[in-house]
Amino acid sequence: MNPFDRINEVWPGLPYPRGATWDGQGVNFALFSQHAERVELCLFDPTGRHEQQRIEMRERTADVWHCYLPQARPGLAYGWRVHGPYRPEDGHRFNPHKLLLDPYAKDLIGRLRWSDALYGYTIGSRRQDLSFDKRDSGSLVPKARVADSAFSWDGDRRPDVPWQDMVVYEVHVRGFTMRHPDVPPKLRGTYAGLSCAPVIDYLRRLGVTTIELLPVHSFVDDRRLAEKGLRNYWGYNSLGYFAPETRYSSTGRVYEFKSMVRTLHSAGFEVILDVVYNHTCEGNHLGPTLSLRGIDNASYYILQPDQRRYYEDFTGCGNTVNLENPHALQLVMDSLRYWVQEMHVDGFRFDLASALAREAGKVENLSAFFNAIRQDPVLSRVKLIAEPWDLGHGGYQVGNFPAGWSEWNDRYRDAVRGFWRGDGGLLGEVTRRLTGSEDFYGWSGRRPYASINFVTAHDGFTLHDLVSYNQKHNEANGEDNRDGHNHNVSWNHGAEGPTDDPQIAQLRERQKRNMLATLLLSQGVPMLLAGDPRGHTQQGNNNAYCQDNELSWLEWDLDDAQKSLVEFVVRLIALRKAHPAFRRRSFFRGVPLDGDALKDVSWLRPDGHEMTPDDWHHGENRCVGMLMSGQGIADLGPRGERERDDDFLLLLNAHAHDLDFALAAVDGAPWQVMVDTARPGIGSAGQPVREASLRYPMLARSLVLLGRPRRTSQ
Repeated sequence: MNPFDRINEVWPGLPYPRGATWDGQGVNFALFSQHAERVELCLFDPTGRHEQQRIEMRERTADVWHCYLPQARPGLAYGWRVHGPYRPEDGHRFNPHKLLLDPYAKDLIGRLRWSDALYGYTIGSRRQDLSFDKRDSGSLVPKARVADSAFSWDGDRRPDVPWQDMVVYEVHVRGFTMRHPDVPPKLRGTYAGLSCAPVIDYLRRLGVTTIELLPVHSFVDDRRLAEKGLRNYWGYNSLGYFAPETRYSSTGRVYEFKSMVRTLHSAGFEVILDVVYNHTCEGNHLGPTLSLRGIDNASYYILQPDQRRYYEDFTGCGNTVNLENPHALQLVMDSLRYWVQEMHVDGFRFDLASALAREAGKVENLSAFFNAIRQDPVLSRVKLIAEPWDLGHGGYQVGNFPAGWSEWNDRYRDAVRGFWRGDGGLLGEVTRRLTGSEDFYGWSGRRPYASINFVTAHDGFTLHDLVSYNQKHNEANGEDNRDGHNHNVSWNHGAEGPTDDPQIAQLRERQKRNMLATLLLSQGVPMLLAGDPRGHTQQGNNNAYCQDNELSWLEWDLDDAQKSLVEFVVRLIALRKAHPAFRRRSFFRGVPLDGDALKDVSWLRPDGHEMTPDDWHHGENRCVGMLMSGQGIADLGPRGERERDDDFLLLLNAHAHDLDFALAAVDGAPWQVMVDTARPGIGSAGQPVREASLRYPMLARSLVLLGRPRRTSQ
């Protein structure tokens, strides 16, 4: 029968699974609401614009309202109306005049249209949110649509890239292909566009292993942005945790996302999602009523204990999802499992992850959320990456996440930026970050790959802007340049923004190479921001969250300097992949292994001798050599053998002057130049050091990597 005919039969159904579930014969509907007094299922026409029928939910099991419609079919559009007390002072904000999106909706139709009718209270009334608004919002909100999960995965298999071998590439689905000339116009900015042949070819050539997508959960544009003609480009404004965002779909169907994952997997790439479970788009007490707020506000959000009208805001976005509540926790866990089992993604990067660990307002390392993931047979086996902070007291938790988690390491970011800017007193800090941040992760038994190393990310300056601007320039955001971070650790090298000065331009390119080489030669997992290898600029905007335009979209028509930078990154990634010395699974010990004459790592002064404690504490010291023994790898290979590699000498010179680095004290075979950021034309095959074992002439602000054939035991 037509899935949109009037429903005449209503069966009791089951309380699980939540949401709308097609079983091949009919559809089961289930919605949790502990404090509701009455629940109605609202069915809509195929366009989702016109409400055609309301069905009273008469079955309630353990606070889950449920029914089964034997006549319903995939494609049926629906929403909820939930009746109950409207007492904001007690945390209850039920309003049946507001149509609510199912939190478990796996497919959506329609887009949000902003109106005062979306709010549970009457805007402008004397008591504002304590008032009660009776205008109907049904025509203004997107509708859930019953999904059919059938899809041919054609033997899809996860790449399962080992942590230490990963090179993460942070990508925005829309911005990556919107200007790509070889992507068909209808596919640009979509899941299909991201998985088409020209894009796959570029990613393969670049050498990255893991594609980390900025949020693709369904989200909305903030009202204040919409009124300014802007959009929420980044997507950190979640409406639903199951449905892929439709603005990135060329077909409007869920299968397009699945097809993208299947294609990326077949090309060898992992897919990781940046997920936002810490808050929703409903905002603070003055926000709209779109889903969780109207379903059961007191259960889903953390409310202030003494003033339950207000929300605890650990996210800076108005509210915080309450994972102490078992049903809110279940929502998140069900969502995560859905994306792994049904959508085949390989892991997650959790936005403001500290907020997920809060219990009674405090961050608890062994919170219910982490315990739930740790014991879960599905989620405990995928990649888990935390942004280890939130905006609340005690929220900064770098190094404190449980075993099995890796973390964005902002201490790495700031150390590398500051060192290459020429800041003093950072030599010890930057070398700790180069070696995998054992001071953060070693104490708990975690490995170097617990550190996700990055110099830039979507939030902040691009790499090009990092070397081109001293100050942020966010005027296009319409907030009088007040938004965005002021602590950028950037340097314009003598001119703010674009310049025709060839010396400044040359130094900027070298500094980009310095930071990229540092990133890709460090222990830990490197993360590249898409666009950085191409010299992408946002013209000094360090908070382009609302810039869905050419400011954020990547340019694919490159000049010579940009092409050269791409080639440099390709070479660095290939070098990293070829040598386990840069992909260690264990921390350096600082001692010789297996009778080797060299320590696994030694730190050298420019005169070739080992660093002394006084050298480390000399605030003006900006140059060091890192000697890594090819025999000093304690890790075992895939067949249980000890891994071996060439010896490497990594030289860092952040001084503003040239210097010669002595090699005489480092005995052995002649050194080959693998990388010199001041002389980028040197090839990956290596070039012999002139006057071998004497001195290497380092130019100001440059990085050099020397290598020599694998040593034998002595």
